Amino acid sequence: MVATPTKQEYRLQNLSCASCAAKFEKNVKAIPEVEDAQVNFGASKITVVGSISVNQIEEAGAFDGIKVSQSAVRTVEKSTPFYRKKENILAGISLFFVILGYLFVSMQGETNPIPIAMFIIAILVGGIGIFKTGFRNLARFEFDMKTLMTIAIIGAAIIGEWEEAAVVVFLFAVSEALEAYSMDKARQSIRGLMDIAPPTAIIKRAHGEHFHELELPTEDIELGDILLVKPGQKIAMDGIVISGLSAVNQAAITGESIPVNKTVNDEVFAGTLNEEGALEVRVTKRVEDTTIAKIIHLVEEAQAEKAPSQQFVDRFAKYYTPAIIIVAFLVAVIPPLFIGDWQHWIYQGLAVLVVGCPCALVVSTPVAIVTAIGNAARQGVLIKGGIHLEQLGHIEAVAFDKTGTLTEGQPAVTDIVTMDGWSEDYVLQLVAAVEKQSQHPLAKAILNRLHDKNLSELVPTEFQSVTGKGAFATVDQQIIYVGSMKWVSTLASIDKNIEKQVKKLQEQGKTVVAAVSKSQLIGLIGIADQLRHESKDVLQKLNALKVKHMVMLTGDAEPTAKAIATSLQVTDVRAGLLPEEKLMAIKDLRAQYGAVAMVGDGVNDAPALATANVGIAMGGAGTDAALETADIALMGDDLTKLPYTIGLSRKTLRIIKENIIFALALKLIALLLVIPGWLTLWIAIFADMGATLLVVFNSLRLIKAKK
Repeated sequence: MVATPTKQEYRLQNLSCASCAAKFEKNVKAIPEVEDAQVNFGASKITVVGSISVNQIEEAGAFDGIKVSQSAVRTVEKSTPFYRKKENILAGISLFFVILGYLFVSMQGETNPIPIAMFIIAILVGGIGIFKTGFRNLARFEFDMKTLMTIAIIGAAIIGEWEEAAVVVFLFAVSEALEAYSMDKARQSIRGLMDIAPPTAIIKRAHGEHFHELELPTEDIELGDILLVKPGQKIAMDGIVISGLSAVNQAAITGESIPVNKTVNDEVFAGTLNEEGALEVRVTKRVEDTTIAKIIHLVEEAQAEKAPSQQFVDRFAKYYTPAIIIVAFLVAVIPPLFIGDWQHWIYQGLAVLVVGCPCALVVSTPVAIVTAIGNAARQGVLIKGGIHLEQLGHIEAVAFDKTGTLTEGQPAVTDIVTMDGWSEDYVLQLVAAVEKQSQHPLAKAILNRLHDKNLSELVPTEFQSVTGKGAFATVDQQIIYVGSMKWVSTLASIDKNIEKQVKKLQEQGKTVVAAVSKSQLIGLIGIADQLRHESKDVLQKLNALKVKHMVMLTGDAEPTAKAIATSLQVTDVRAGLLPEEKLMAIKDLRAQYGAVAMVGDGVNDAPALATANVGIAMGGAGTDAALETADIALMGDDLTKLPYTIGLSRKTLRIIKENIIFALALKLIALLLVIPGWLTLWIAIFADMGATLLVVFNSLRLIKAKK
């Protein structure tokens, strides 16, 4: 029997650039014991299939100083100040010798050995890292930006352009340092998520007849352990409250800003903040299975999944770099054959190599995607891949499930109509007394109204249920019958005015419960699923975002569906649909509008969610079905996050397009300077560095995108 190869995840430090990540992945794959490897540049992780040690992986990344640790081990990354990083210190020393060189040039001239020596020192100190990688790549015929820079700097030195070679080395070092700094800022979205849940917790564990309190790493906490959470502490594990009462701030998981009251039998989540009282929590999930752990995992997976625009850029860059090398060679060789001046045109060819570095183009998409997905996760929106983020930006139509999406999903009493001589409160007390023996959702709605009004419960006796019709019991020394209008009409006479009132309530999508005492109708109670208070505002915001069409899909009867749709001003309503009919409705919408999003509860809407271009689940914290079913999950069960997510997606698309235009336009302008022979190494490096920084900082604007 062949053993299944082991699959391990490792976290990486010092992963500085996208091309370095690709080279690192290639090096790891070349290790004999490795069957496959995949680097996630955005999340700074590598997944390896095969038996391999951390030291072997670090050796594969030695060219970039990559440090490796087990994914399960929580490591604290040391935050090294910008000015103390080795590469930045070398860049500073290089600048010092460049300035010295120019001082000696002003005093002794360009051809004097002393300023030339200053520039050579500046080149060697600032370019040591570039040259190491560049020469190694040249030996293997691998061409990345450091290879191009090595060729350009050596060429400039050969033709005597010492000053420009030294300045180019310094500017390239600055560009690399700023790019690494900016990418690290984007990755902080994940680090922030990882730091939400505390690494240790106080637990109470049985030891014989007594309990002992222990402080343990979360990895060592077992199912069934009792977690002790003091006021002001973060909850370390998912679990159920077994003792205590407190308000818990769940913003880290759901994005909701208002604390939620928690008491016995309520569920709590790792990473949330206990604000007031002390709680004892029975642990129900291991650390790797908690809601926050799943969110972190899915966000990291999302950042590894390449969006369509990134796939295009990767394919383009694959052919772009060899093309630049060919163009640089032609610029250096062809013009001198006709007009002479080999030194000038070789210099122009070297400048083309520098300006052609594909760095800005390569990072144009991933930085934007990583930043946007991290921002959304902090707002309580889980986007499961760059492809879904991009697709959401193209959405033309949105289909909504009704129950639990546009409505609360819980029936509530909307109307109480009483006959002459009977008070609303007393009729409600009588009906509630009969209904409290029932498990029906409508009964729960009636009891909720009773409790909301702080009315006392009456005690029923001799309760009996009549299947499919209703129930009756003796309450306050009288027999009270509660049930459907059809059944009640056989027990008491119903006049025309009452029938009109019943019909009016039913047309509004309400279920009518009637009550009879002594063969006399005493009251009607209208019950309906309540509209979410935010639903109307959300639809208006989607209109403002130029979403062309909105439709409500529901399995409810047409009168109920139309009543909800009318209050929301939705004109397209499709009622009485089975799950497969919802799926067909989505297919029809895709044929008509192209890109369609489906918003549902993540369970019974699964076929429709899967068929839509983007499936969006209304997922309360800890709802596994929502995390697994949809492309996007609104973790706080908060519909108001839908316009924010669509807006974020469109802003991301716009920024990606701007990035690609910036990256190519700046390089094209610089390359056009070759025609009159005006392109210098300085202009080339400024064009390359400018494009990279413009792209990165433009992408980081997504950090500030708010709900």
